[in-house]
Amino acid sequence: MGRRIKLEFAATDGLMVAGLLEMPDVNPHSFALFAHCFTCGKDVVSASRIARALVTRGCAVLRFDFTGLGGSDGDFANSNFSSNVNDLVMAANFLRDHYRAPSLLIGHSLGGAAALAAAHSMPEVRGVVTIGAPADPHHVVKQFGCKLDEINTRGVAEVTLAGRRFTIKKQFLDDLDNHYQSEKIAKLKKPLLIFHSPVDATVSIHEAEKIFRSAKHPKSFISLDNADHLLTKARDAEYVATTLAAWATRYIEEPENIEQKDSAIPSGHVLVKEKNRQFTRTVISDSHVWLADEPTAMGGNDLGPDPYEHLLAALGTCTSMTIRMYARHKKIPLQDVSVHLSHNREHARDCEDCESSPQKIEVINRVVTLVGDLTDEVRDRLLQIADRCPVHQTLHSDLKIITKRD
Repeated sequence: MGRRIKLEFAATDGLMVAGLLEMPDVNPHSFALFAHCFTCGKDVVSASRIARALVTRGCAVLRFDFTGLGGSDGDFANSNFSSNVNDLVMAANFLRDHYRAPSLLIGHSLGGAAALAAAHSMPEVRGVVTIGAPADPHHVVKQFGCKLDEINTRGVAEVTLAGRRFTIKKQFLDDLDNHYQSEKIAKLKKPLLIFHSPVDATVSIHEAEKIFRSAKHPKSFISLDNADHLLTKARDAEYVATTLAAWATRYIEEPENIEQKDSAIPSGHVLVKEKNRQFTRTVISDSHVWLADEPTAMGGNDLGPDPYEHLLAALGTCTSMTIRMYARHKKIPLQDVSVHLSHNREHARDCEDCESSPQKIEVINRVVTLVGDLTDEVRDRLLQIADRCPVHQTLHSDLKIITKRD
């Protein structure tokens, strides 16, 4: 089912923006950033349905309320297309610092136009997706209707959008004049997927044609048949998520795989790199990559085992391998072996060196389960062999750790 994390981050003018990060139950293979439609919020039905569908496919999704909307700070009347683009960039920065940078950028309607403009500031993004998006943000002024003259003459007017009243200032219109969207689309240099419905009554499908013509390959277009602009039908949102996920697999490579290619690690060595500014770390060996993290209760994101779990895993795997190797060599009918480990600290007993302050010792409890038609003598022998595993012997040796500055 995944988990949902409510969060806030500073965006335009330092105002706090309300976001919702949806995470799969397992370590996500990628992160996506979703920009909603004009005057909508992160909880609009289409955004939540697409996000949930992507989460079930292993992708984490961050959606948020633009400045002045939903749970975010600020006044909508003071926002504009530039602030939307900046909010998107700040959201990507937040993901990069606290989780992982987004590799997929998705925008719905005017959020799609914002995504096309913001993608240039997100080097890790490897795929951009628009849904019912206009080719130029100027398209949105059509929704102001007869209020457009009032905005230009009086500098402000109230307009009704999707059944709600909003204050629009002339600064919003002036800001639109500063964006040259066709140039940004032409220089996108990222794979682009365009979704649009031929019966979209809010944004004409001709807008999708303009985007497609301006963009360079690789680019793809998918018709949404009879879907409405907001994708209010569940099957339409599910179709977008399904085809989007399938398309993304061609272009989006797990960041860990990219880091492994960029790091030449000799056999027997391990490199640990920061994944974010929290506790998530990428662990790279000569042929493997995995994540280490801390639980959420400790301030981490629980994207991988914590350091002590790695230590227990090293001892446990080595124990199991050593027992299996010995059983195979001695032709012992061992059907299965499992090792359960835990770590804690206990007060030392009979400590000769303890002075006034009580001392504690590190204790690893290891329980070995042996399955098979084995005598007690053989079982005892296999437990003796467990103590001979190389990691066990390393932990019990006169171990020295030498730290040097690079």
